[in-house]
Amino acid sequence: MAGILALDVGGTKIAVGLVDAGGALTYSTARPTRADQGTEAVWSVVAELIDEALERAGGRVDAVGIGSAGPIDLTAGTVSPINIAGWRGFALRDRVAAALPGVPVRLAGDGVCMALGEHRHGAGRGTRSLLGMVVSTGVGGGLILDGAPIHGRTGNAGHVGHVIVDPDGRPCRCGGRGCVETVASGPAMVRWALANGWTPEASKADAQLLAAAAEAGDELALQAFRRGTDALAVMIASVAAVCDLDLVVIGGGVARSGALLFDPLRAALAERAGLDFLAGLQVVPAELGGEAGLVGAAVLATLR
Repeated sequence: MAGILALDVGGTKIAVGLVDAGGALTYSTARPTRADQGTEAVWSVVAELIDEALERAGGRVDAVGIGSAGPIDLTAGTVSPINIAGWRGFALRDRVAAALPGVPVRLAGDGVCMALGEHRHGAGRGTRSLLGMVVSTGVGGGLILDGAPIHGRTGNAGHVGHVIVDPDGRPCRCGGRGCVETVASGPAMVRWALANGWTPEASKADAQLLAAAAEAGDELALQAFRRGTDALAVMIASVAAVCDLDLVVIGGGVARSGALLFDPLRAALAERAGLDFLAGLQVVPAELGGEAGLVGAAVLATLR
């Protein structure tokens, strides 16, 4: 078996990998997306990465799996990532297929691929139904229910970052208001802390600096994290009640803050998830880190 070529397309970087039959990532590399340089500039990054991976694979792969930031249109095979302005209805699946004639190509949202990777080879091994989440610059997600990925009508199921937790809250980039992403993403927590008087030591505040301040006992930084984790708990309790989940797996930059995120989140969830069938719901850190999307895209490529 030659292996699977996996692509993970995001607004900041695009990654490619080769994954063997056992789910091991044998090669990976990434490049900046060039999102501000136009449609074909972004495609050229994908094309170059495919060529490099093919050379590593000896010129042949068995299948291709693609996880892309969304929204996507699974029927048409197109993607319109919010952070890639030049890609609106971009025919990513067909372009990749044309670059690799005769090789089957599967496309899904990046949240679904992250969830697939963790379900098959990471923290979700052995579970039936899980929510995989990334808490970073945004809040993304994907659902595995009864062992199968849930794509939805258009391919955008699992967009949990846009569950509304505050109907009168801030406008969201999605066009809604009060989405969990407007409260619990890294930039949102930093924005709230700065607006309420937090004065970081460095000139440029980011989520990493906020986490360091919270670890050092800064009360405003701690409040920002508690506010974010409470919003996440509201969202998770709602999704878990609808989907009857076993597990929630969280990765991404904000999740790397460890106990600072997970301890208050678990405490808030215990208060919010009151239904008996949610009593055993666990929330755990992702195991695959930044590789989850690539590993999950390879899993996607092998599904029947």
